[in-house]
Amino acid sequence: MDYKFKTKPYAHQLKALEMSWNKETFAYFMEMGTGKTKVLIDNMAMLYDKGKIDGTLIIAPKGVISTWHAQELPTHMPQHIEHTAVLWQPNINQKQQTKLDTLFKLGEELHIFIMNVEALSTDKGRLFAAKFLRSHRSMMVIDESTTIKNPKAKRTKNIIGLSKLSKYRRILTGSPVTRNPLDLFSQCEFLDPYLLNFASYYAFRNRYAEMRQVNIAGRMINLISGFQNLGELSETLKPFSYRVLKEDCLDLPPKIYMKRTIALTTEQKKIYEQMRKEALATLNGKTVTTMNALTQLMRLHQITCGHFAADDGTIQEVKNNRLSELMDVLDEVEGKAIIWAHYQYDIKKIIKEIKKVYGPGSVVDYYGLTPQDQRQDNRERFQKPNGTRFLVGTPQTGGYGITLTAASTVIYYSNGYDLEKRLQSEDRAHRIGQKKTVTYVDLIAEDTVDNKIVKALRKKVNIASEVMGEELRDWI
Repeated sequence: MDYKFKTKPYAHQLKALEMSWNKETFAYFMEMGTGKTKVLIDNMAMLYDKGKIDGTLIIAPKGVISTWHAQELPTHMPQHIEHTAVLWQPNINQKQQTKLDTLFKLGEELHIFIMNVEALSTDKGRLFAAKFLRSHRSMMVIDESTTIKNPKAKRTKNIIGLSKLSKYRRILTGSPVTRNPLDLFSQCEFLDPYLLNFASYYAFRNRYAEMRQVNIAGRMINLISGFQNLGELSETLKPFSYRVLKEDCLDLPPKIYMKRTIALTTEQKKIYEQMRKEALATLNGKTVTTMNALTQLMRLHQITCGHFAADDGTIQEVKNNRLSELMDVLDEVEGKAIIWAHYQYDIKKIIKEIKKVYGPGSVVDYYGLTPQDQRQDNRERFQKPNGTRFLVGTPQTGGYGITLTAASTVIYYSNGYDLEKRLQSEDRAHRIGQKKTVTYVDLIAEDTVDNKIVKALRKKVNIASEVMGEELRDWI
């Protein structure tokens, strides 16, 4: 392959590229942590080098678009390729309009336009995406393509409609099937309506799902009772997809660190700024004040997590995007996962939401309020091969002395300030008995103390004892 890599590919990434780089449609079904984003960037660059494309539209969940822009492209895009990358902004000021305008300037450079998938539910987003695709010899990419699994959703219909404007199309996801095999239909229809050889979703469903009729309030309703012909479906996917799990990649490092960014809501921004500037904040008549910088840091951190602990001891919820981002991440995870959170208030919310989405038997807890006589049972249920899928806990309680090697994904909903607790909680999954590479995902609120906390912990800094005085005030 006559191409200069900026970062050396692993063997499985090279194989993915060899299978896909010059195909018009391809699916990278690569588990989280196996580097599918790098593969896509190299694929894009190869097509550009050969004069096949001069523009790429990347559609991704909100939590990863800034990672594409600020981290992945600068890290992996070869230096010999001149490119301009621009993020979609729904509310455009003059400065942002100038950036968007650069996407349509004539020249030799590669134009990369990155949009959050939610924007494609709007006419404004759809029309601008269409304008970009029509103006370029283009590639269109859906990162975490299960976001278009619902064939009835407006964004799915809009995205599939736009796909006709691009010659090259790619989908990326670690978990192509999050609920059932029917999730595949819309993802494959985006690539090419003829890949699966079915004229409609209902024809596809009739082939691979077993249906039964149920009388509900006098109406006969069709419900799925099981699935069939899945071996045939698997064979159909092979010519245009590449599936890889972490356990297949012997050359991966033992630990992989990833970030998912979250934007603060308007309410959060207001309270956060008040606390940052005045060391106090007010919500619904309740006030919280701080006596020192470390307490102020803690209050700011609570606000980024989506709750507000007032001076009288009451806790109020602040509208936030953190829980929905966690659920998006869980949708992408293959197999079992551990979710660590710093606050008990958040633990309860997380458990409630997971039960709602995945069922009451899908999660166990391991934190201060978990009864002592139940902890061993919860741990054993999680460790069983076919047992509970998620464990939610605090590093203070669950981060020491227990083995949780059934999971190869560890998600930090929020972090504390104690380095030892972070390292110990990381090692619950990464220890003797673990046969897979472990992926650690930090949820981080953009432009807040979250960034500083995670950066310090990853650099092995104990915030509680080493970051004091003026340095801490600079953080705030």
